[in-house]
Amino acid sequence: MSAPHILVVDDEKNYLLLLDALLTDQGYEVTTIPDPEMALMYLKESEVDVVITDFKMPGMSGQELLEKVRSLFPYLPVIIMTAYGSVDGAVEAMKCGAFDYINKPFSNDDLLLSVNKATKMSEAYRKNKLLMESLKDSHAIKRIIGASPAIKKVHSLIQKVASTHANVLITGESGTGKELVAKAIHYLSPRKDEPFVAINCTALNPGVLESELFGHEKGSFTGAIAQKRGKFELAHKGTIFLDEIGEFPLELQPKLLRVLQEHAFERVGGIKTISSDFRVIAATNKDLKQETLKGNFREDLYYRLNVVNIHIPPLRERAEDIPLLAMHFLKKFSKENEKNIKGFSTDAMHALTAYNWPGNVRQLENLIESMVVLAQSDIIDLNDLPPELKDETRQFKSAVDMLPDNINLSEALEKIEAALIKRALVKSNFVQVQAAKMLGISKSLLQYKLKKYNISVKP
Repeated sequence: MSAPHILVVDDEKNYLLLLDALLTDQGYEVTTIPDPEMALMYLKESEVDVVITDFKMPGMSGQELLEKVRSLFPYLPVIIMTAYGSVDGAVEAMKCGAFDYINKPFSNDDLLLSVNKATKMSEAYRKNKLLMESLKDSHAIKRIIGASPAIKKVHSLIQKVASTHANVLITGESGTGKELVAKAIHYLSPRKDEPFVAINCTALNPGVLESELFGHEKGSFTGAIAQKRGKFELAHKGTIFLDEIGEFPLELQPKLLRVLQEHAFERVGGIKTISSDFRVIAATNKDLKQETLKGNFREDLYYRLNVVNIHIPPLRERAEDIPLLAMHFLKKFSKENEKNIKGFSTDAMHALTAYNWPGNVRQLENLIESMVVLAQSDIIDLNDLPPELKDETRQFKSAVDMLPDNINLSEALEKIEAALIKRALVKSNFVQVQAAKMLGISKSLLQYKLKKYNISVKP
């Protein structure tokens, strides 16, 4: 992990050289800038722990710089220095939010003591911010809603792997909740009070992705006006979540493999090796094993990531969880929109459980939010649902289209039969006699098929 980063702003070159040498000798990472306007631009592009600025400068004064920094970065400590020390100036600077006030010429010991206190405050703020974020997400496992055997298995795997340091690969279709599982693992782990850093590997081109992951040095490429720490550096002692890892550029995979093996890297354009203690959780909606066979993904990288695999089933394979999810989202969005919606009509719930949900839980959540916003009564009825959820023929065709092209007829019929049995159980509130009647079969035959398909009979 890199040392605290100090930005020094002073129009006098001698003081820049003096402070650079003094602070670097103490192990700090130092950037010196002679112009306050340039310093503000730098702060917007780089991570800084403490700012030391002169009070009297041409153009923008140190006090004006302080006010702008406080406005943009409220918790960034700013130490003011001046050769024109006065009680009034000190009081004014402290009123504006300065962390400390140092007179020129200063005692090295006094300055270093002030910087040490400022870096500790900056670190405390970062940790407090992480703690607040962790409190919001600390119940992530409780947000993975469902009582189906498949979801119970996911819960069990999360509990088992959370306390370890093993890398985890989460697989599943888009919208199934892979990031939620990643957060649950992190916040149940010994790293829970440290950063959870996420990055989507599909959203960036290879050059930008490399910079985001590993950071870059000032001037390493056009537009790199400041040094920047990467995600692996920011994830020190915590967890880095690599979302959609199946899209990771092939040309960057050797560098990623090295980082996973050695927990060390260099920033883009840098020569200094940076070590970081992080845990990797990756997620993908692709079959990475197939991608390795196609040459799109390195096999050694795949095995490095896939120490433990957690597969999240699509929503259509756990229809018994749909009523629980629907009611959870209904309560959530009713509260957010200050509405008193009590539930769903029987027909509306039947339609929700019968739909195949190609967009999975995310699609269900978005639909419930839309219905809550537009609802005119305290019950969501069939008429409140979009047309595709009420068209049974369209639903059946859509479900058939979701089956693999190479599936044989016998296997397809078994999948359809199992899905119909699950739907009947949900519609009958898991009363087996009623479910059997809906399906037109005897209760004994239903029970045989429940065992055959390993279907849970409890809601």
